[in-house]
Amino acid sequence: MAASRRRRRTTIATAVAAVALTTGLATGCDAVNKALDCVQTADAIADSVTDLQQAVESASDDPTQIDESLNSIEKNLGEIGDKTDNADVNKAVDDLEKAVTNVRDAIKNGDETPDISPVTDAAGELTKVCTP
Repeated sequence: MAASRRRRRTTIATAVAAVALTTGLATGCDAVNKALDCVQTADAIADSVTDLQQAVESASDDPTQIDESLNSIEKNLGEIGDKTDNADVNKAVDDLEKAVTNVRDAIKNGDETPDISPVTDAAGELTKVCTP
């Protein structure tokens, strides 16, 4: 009878350990997936910022390129915002959204070559906080 209890306790302990391990691994994988999503989206934003820089440099050739680059950045920001609950990432997303809005406002006010350094800086910060 004592052996039977020990076997049952061992079985229960093993089951509890397996559940805890599985939960821990699932949670760990979820965190890794979120970080990977963040890095991939930050990389896409960096590409969009590069496109924005080029668009500003050649604004006289095709002024629609600036708007397309800003739209691309905003789309990617929405994706990051939907996928994370990290306070640092959310702050970086907010800062980048503000910088994009400022560039849009400058263009609306007639600035053909707006200062995009705040966008570049905010994108760099986002990349930094997304890097695991």
